[in-house]
Amino acid sequence: MNAQELRAMDAAKLNEKLQEFRKELMNLRFQHATAQLENTQRIPQVKKSIARILTVLKEKQMETR
Repeated sequence: MNAQELRAMDAAKLNEKLQEFRKELMNLRFQHATAQLENTQRIPQVKKSIARILTVLKEKQMETR
């Protein structure tokens, strides 16, 4: 998910995506801890997606002020 796609979404949809990615990250961490994770590169990808969403949310918040 790139920043342009995220900027096109409204705040409610962004918060929903943020919760999805946080749940996925938690599941990936559990899988990694129990040696069941096959694609270890997914963890940094999800972290970056979370950071992108938080950045876009902050930008939207600053625009409304």
